This record gives sequence, C-alpha cells and structure tokens, in this order.
Amino acid sequence: MIRRNLLILLFLAPVVMFGQEFICQVQVNAPQVEGTEKKVFQTLQQTIYEFVNNRKWTNYVYRPEERIECSMMITITDRISSDQFKGKINVVLQRPVYKTSYNTTVLNYLDKDFDFKYVEFEPLEFNDDTYTSNLTSVLAFYSYIFLGLDAETMTKYGGTPYFEKARAVVNAAQNAPEKGWKAFESMKNRYWMVENLLNSAYSPLREGIYLYHRTGLDVMTDNIDLGRSSINDCLEGFQRAGREKPGLFILQLMMDAKRDELINVYSQASPMDKTKAVNILKELDPANSSKYQQIMQQSGGGK
Repeated sequence: MIRRNLLILLFLAPVVMFGQEFICQVQVNAPQVEGTEKKVFQTLQQTIYEFVNNRKWTNYVYRPEERIECSMMITITDRISSDQFKGKINVVLQRPVYKTSYNTTVLNYLDKDFDFKYVEFEPLEFNDDTYTSNLTSVLAFYSYIFLGLDAETMTKYGGTPYFEKARAVVNAAQNAPEKGWKAFESMKNRYWMVENLLNSAYSPLREGIYLYHRTGLDVMTDNIDLGRSSINDCLEGFQRAGREKPGLFILQLMMDAKRDELINVYSQASPMDKTKAVNILKELDPANSSKYQQIMQQSGGGK
C-alpha cells in the first residue's frame, strides 16, 4: 500500500522529489494555450524536474535535511511554433527557521522574460561557460542563485562561489537572442540581479541577509529580543545599500520576500524599535508605506 501511494504521488503535479542539492517543486501550466497537444507540457515539466533535481550542482555532499527547498512555476503564454514557447517563470526559495516548523521565504520573483525552445523528449544540455539554450541557461541561473542565497543565510558571504557561477551563465548568454541577460535591456533582470549580489558597494545588503536569518530568525525562538536586535542591524545594512543606489533591484526583491514577515516581527516590538523599523522600512519600500504603518497599530510586547 505504501509503495502504491508513492507511485501515485510521483504522477501528481507539481513534481516534488528529493535530488542532489534541491527539493524543488516544478510545475508547468499553459492555461492560455489552446488547440495544442498538452502532453508536451507534462513532458517539459518532468524534464525540468530532472534537470534541476537530479543534476549535481556543487562538490558539496548535501545531507537530506540540508537540501534546499524551492520551486519553479512556469506559465506558458504562447506556443509560437512546435518547439518555440513564450512564457514566464516564478522562482521561490524558502529556508527553515531553526527550532521551528516555519519556512521563511528568501526569494519570490516572477521573471517575465522566459522565451525558449524545447523539443519533446530531447535531453537538456548545459555547460556553465557555454550558451546552449535559453531554457537550460535560465534554469541553471536560478539554481545557482538559490544555492547562493541559501548559503548567504547561513554564512556571511557564503554565496559568493555560486553567484560567480550565475554570473558565468549571464556572461555566456550575452549574444543570446532572448531577453533577460543584458544590462541595457532593463535595470531589473538576471544581469542586474547577480551584478547587485556581487557588487562590493552593496555588501551591507549581503551582510543583512546573514544577520536577518542566522542571527535573527534562527535565534528568536530562544531569545526574541536578541533575534530582533539582529534584524534591526539587518535593516540598517539594507538602508545603507539602498542609499548607495536608490531603487536597487536585489533590495526590492528582498523587501518583496520579507514584507509581511517584517510586519509580524515588529508587531510585538518595543515602541522605540517599532518607530525605528517603520521609518527604515518606509524608506526602503515607499510604495508599501501604509502596510508598515500597521506595525504601529499593534500593541507592543517588548521593553
């Protein structure tokens, strides 16, 4: 009976299985595409799952409990030809918080520049320094971003080697016909995502990622005030990075991932911590100032 249930689960969407570094959910939807054989999308989903989950991305041996929880949700908006597709990809990275059953979101980004070619049943080929296809390059890029951001939450600047790998993917794709890889196309694309992460001018942001997770959230179960103090330091680092470059893309992504969580973190803080946090949050994320004002309306429990 157990084996039968396992076999049933294998065929349910989205695909979720254990791999090398990742436990990555993969889902491919094509709600707007009519008059075409849907089986190709099921095959594509399985192929992407295997590419991400079964590939060995690092030299590190991950224990089962260390595997990175993430998802890639792909929406096909148009089938231009039998093997050419137009779509978007939503990438989400989560990380467990120490001594809790809670997973915190580290990244939640919708990349709308995802046009690619795919021939059903054809294996996906990829090499870090060579552009083979937009499909494999995009999948590899976000896999390395996942690895890097996850490492950053555990060790200060721990993501550098993976961000360097992501930059190699970007560099190899500079002559690609598809969008999303070049600096001049937009200030919010894959090029700028990895540029922001590796630019030393924005190092306070990377330090903040570590402070927020490893000495912030991970500590709060044992000492909520100590953990929140570290998150205070994180916000100050984010503020320095934001002032260095207003509208910094990677900072906006961090705020998108953490907005609701930050409201919860500070809802029971002391009046002094609330006021300071709200002022910084409104500066970092002015479009959502009214949401952060909710913090001041909650009754504080800190000293």
